[in-house]
Amino acid sequence: MLKVSIITVCYNSSKTIYKTLESVKNQKFKNFEHIIIDGKSTDNTLEICSSFSHVKKIISEKDNGVYDAFNKGIACSEGDIIGFLNSDDVYYNTKSLDLIVQNFNDNIDCVFGNLLYINYKGEVVRRWKSKTFKKGAFKKAWMPAHPTFYCRKEIYDKFGGYKTKYIIAGDFELMLRFLERKRIRSKFIDKPIIRMLSGGLSNEGIISKIKILKEEFEAFKENKMDVNKLFYIFHKAGKIREFF
Repeated sequence: MLKVSIITVCYNSSKTIYKTLESVKNQKFKNFEHIIIDGKSTDNTLEICSSFSHVKKIISEKDNGVYDAFNKGIACSEGDIIGFLNSDDVYYNTKSLDLIVQNFNDNIDCVFGNLLYINYKGEVVRRWKSKTFKKGAFKKAWMPAHPTFYCRKEIYDKFGGYKTKYIIAGDFELMLRFLERKRIRSKFIDKPIIRMLSGGLSNEGIISKIKILKEEFEAFKENKMDVNKLFYIFHKAGKIREFF
């Protein structure tokens, strides 16, 4: 049976992380390890994490950003499959992990699905509906919802982890590298997998949008992929329909 490593990166997350941990604990699929990578929290985040017996490992130390923390989690993971659950996100339901694992087979390196953005009241404010990956999709401003992206650890071992020079688009670069450049084998699960709290680093207004665009173009350049910037921005603007 495949084992899943769930990595939660956090810093002063006491207001939200209880629900995240409870969401993991309540999964029907039990062959997982839950790893907490904490950035030296000063609130009671660590006490909350320690109160959950399913949490296998807690590392609390300063890091060099979220992607450095992701890499720390990967380095100490022992699962066959790796996924990231943010400290203010939850699984869609108790069968989400089971659904993820069921969609892996010998011909699949990664899976991804749909994501719901919710507010603090738990109301859905945006729906991220993905689709099956096709070569060239990233050039049309498509990418999987990273919180739904579960990938074999051997792929990270072979092609590397997250590039820490990125501040916002490190997940974009990694999935671009894995799917477009390295051509790993993927499968789209056309069901919601994660409920994500609206907000965060990549959702903080126009300044953030400009920064993420610059980093995404840098990711294309780093992976030696030409992209029509105006065409890309046009398709990216079309994502407004996700709010309706």
